[in-house]
Amino acid sequence: MWALAQAMEKEYSTEEFEQFLEMYEPTLSDIEEGEIVEGKVMGVTKEDVIVDVGFKSEGIIPIAEFPEPINVKVGDEIEVYLDAIEDQDGQLVLSKHKADFMRVWDRVKEAHDKKELIDGKIIRRIKGGMVVDLMGVDAFLPGSQIALRQVPDFDALLGQTMQFKVIKLNKARRNIVVSRRSVLEEERQKQKEKLLKEIEKGQVREGMVKNITDFGVFIDLGGVDGLLHITDMSWGRISHPSELVALGDKINVKIIDFDTNSGRISLGLKQLTPYPWENIEERFPVGKKIKGKVVSITDYGAFVELEKGVEGLIHISEMSWTQHIKHPSKLMAIGDMVEAKVLSVDKENEKISLGIKQLEPDPWENIEKKYKVGTRVTGRVRNLTAFGVFIELEEGIDGLVHISDLSWSKRIQHPSEVMKKGEKVEVVVLNVDR
Repeated sequence: MWALAQAMEKEYSTEEFEQFLEMYEPTLSDIEEGEIVEGKVMGVTKEDVIVDVGFKSEGIIPIAEFPEPINVKVGDEIEVYLDAIEDQDGQLVLSKHKADFMRVWDRVKEAHDKKELIDGKIIRRIKGGMVVDLMGVDAFLPGSQIALRQVPDFDALLGQTMQFKVIKLNKARRNIVVSRRSVLEEERQKQKEKLLKEIEKGQVREGMVKNITDFGVFIDLGGVDGLLHITDMSWGRISHPSELVALGDKINVKIIDFDTNSGRISLGLKQLTPYPWENIEERFPVGKKIKGKVVSITDYGAFVELEKGVEGLIHISEMSWTQHIKHPSKLMAIGDMVEAKVLSVDKENEKISLGIKQLEPDPWENIEKKYKVGTRVTGRVRNLTAFGVFIELEEGIDGLVHISDLSWSKRIQHPSEVMKKGEKVEVVVLNVDR
């Protein structure tokens, strides 16, 4: 404007110029500092936007103050805040940021005072959190207020529009702090109250795996957590809950217990499948030959999985007719597939007894017929003791020649005087005792 005035001074006389100013000045806007005024974009550079607010001079606003600088065009009409009529350079001082803030301040303050929710868009990431666009004004969303749990990837939230709660305001500093977590907590509380009214023992509900421990899994049912204990995850044997579920998995669970006073909810997964011991006697009758996997070995025997949730015990005494087995691991290892015969079934106590030796005939069953008294037989010296000699007649069948029966005439001090270990000898059956 002043450039125009200087040009006019050169072309017109002083009297003509004063007359011209008298005609022009009424057209200037009556504006005051601290007001929001209407302006028109007169020019756009890489760094600034030139705005005419109807004053003697035009104002310059940094282009960074515009949310979307690329969309600013000459001729656009915008609202700006008049910071000062003149700065030290005689320049009109305008602000787009302040105008935007003043324009929405009342609405934001109302939302804060009434604890109302307000829509916003996450536009960028900064140190400590995110910046949210609230009706054209920047608000700060702290990292701790983004979600109920830690967010692994902040950048994934960019561009998302959601509802926030205004938790802190400072007009002088044009500072607005918002929270998404508060909104989620309120929603969760409403869901919890609704769920606690609806929940009943025996219901099947969908939930999300929230946490995994050694003893079980915590499931988020939608505002309320329930515990899925490891013993209620599978009818079969599992070492850790992570064998069946992972964090974030959505699964169906059954409400097996609900305490209305404490709000504790016990959940079951295995209860969604048939009880494996139902009709167990029909599937595994006594005398049936079975095949299963060794899943555990103890000092007294081996547990064999017959099907998911059904295990049988092969007691160490049922492993061999003839061998003296010191430990089951001498015959089998965990993971081995073994054959056995069902000896007994106890449905009430969920126990099945199995035997391996029963797959073969009992070598002592007809021992009297095979080794009749007075029969001469040949065997191998298996062991020498102070009181006699053990002779192996066949695998698993030993006979004892007492030291007194080694000779009619010679006085034997020790069996080693007449026999050696491994030697084949002929003997006579004197007696059979099963």
